[in-house]
Amino acid sequence: MDSFVFKGSKKLRKGVTTGTCAAAASAAAARMLLSGERSRNINVTLPGGNEIILEVESTEVLDTGVRCSIRKYAGDDPDITDGMLICSFTEAFRPSNDSPFGSKVIIEGGDGIGHVTKIGLDQPIGSAAINSVPRKMIEEAVLKEMLRTDFDGCLKVTISIPGGREAAARTFNPRLGIEGGLSVLGTTGIVEPMSDKAIVETFKLQLRQRYLEDGGYLVATPGNYGIDFIQKELGLDAEKAVMCSNFIGQAIDIACGIGAEGLLLCGHIGKMCKLASGIMNTHSKVADGRQEIFCCCALLAGSDRETAISMLDCATTEEAIAILRNKDLLYPFMDILMERIERRLSLRAGSKMKIAAVVFANDRKCLGKTSLADEMIQIIKNHQGKV
Repeated sequence: MDSFVFKGSKKLRKGVTTGTCAAAASAAAARMLLSGERSRNINVTLPGGNEIILEVESTEVLDTGVRCSIRKYAGDDPDITDGMLICSFTEAFRPSNDSPFGSKVIIEGGDGIGHVTKIGLDQPIGSAAINSVPRKMIEEAVLKEMLRTDFDGCLKVTISIPGGREAAARTFNPRLGIEGGLSVLGTTGIVEPMSDKAIVETFKLQLRQRYLEDGGYLVATPGNYGIDFIQKELGLDAEKAVMCSNFIGQAIDIACGIGAEGLLLCGHIGKMCKLASGIMNTHSKVADGRQEIFCCCALLAGSDRETAISMLDCATTEEAIAILRNKDLLYPFMDILMERIERRLSLRAGSKMKIAAVVFANDRKCLGKTSLADEMIQIIKNHQGKV
């Protein structure tokens, strides 16, 4: 595949999704089964209507059907499935009374494919973790081969990923509620390296799951430090927290959109301080302003001019905190900072839900809370049975 995307000044290779590979393997297997034609390359139609050609790595004719394999290519995306074989075993099938009504193509998950164990995912509990778009791609690819050969029966397609169970243990799948293997994913059929959209879609799914499982109050944090803080300092179940990376504004929007009653945000001051000036994507490439925020809040907290200006020269927020602590200004400063954070968060959430924030430092100790934080922590503790 010779397709690229630019991320800043970098030219990065695109890849193909597991769903595209599964559809291609299924088409090749169906073609061999129905016509005896062994394919070295196979065409697959992507959801947007474009076609892509993939190389068929292997074709095995077995007693009851045909197995074909496509090797996953993720381009420059750090995808755990890169280089793995995506396999499809296709066989003639006589529908039973409980088969989906009118289905010509039955799709199941085999070795290395996870099964759904929690609500809120693309597929119902108990189903193979093959999402709806890949399912449609597989079905259409196989139906196309059936039409070519005038085959009027039914085919069963079993997708497998050798080594998928072991690889899945290194992913978020067990936490999401997908057990025993990997997911077959993809909405466009193409993988864009380091896709922000993919990150947002992942935590959107997690927030929706938490809402369906646990009710109206959600907990989110930018990263692993926040998970540790939530567990050890707040006494909440870290398994229930969702990592939203730098996309705090979108996490708020998603929580509002799914009907959450409240959202508790916990994060390191280095990211969370940016919220005080309305920066809702906290990645440094989007915006920084930490020194300016510290300078402003220090002045509002009663700092002298020299101390406030020194904030502008601090390389890290921890350095600035040390200066404020030495000047006995840290707590007045944090009061001002948390007020401004609360104001910005409330504007983003509007009247749709309650919102609160807790900020910590490198030692994982709490530095500040917004006015509703303690109330929300208690509500969440009660719900989790922590009290």
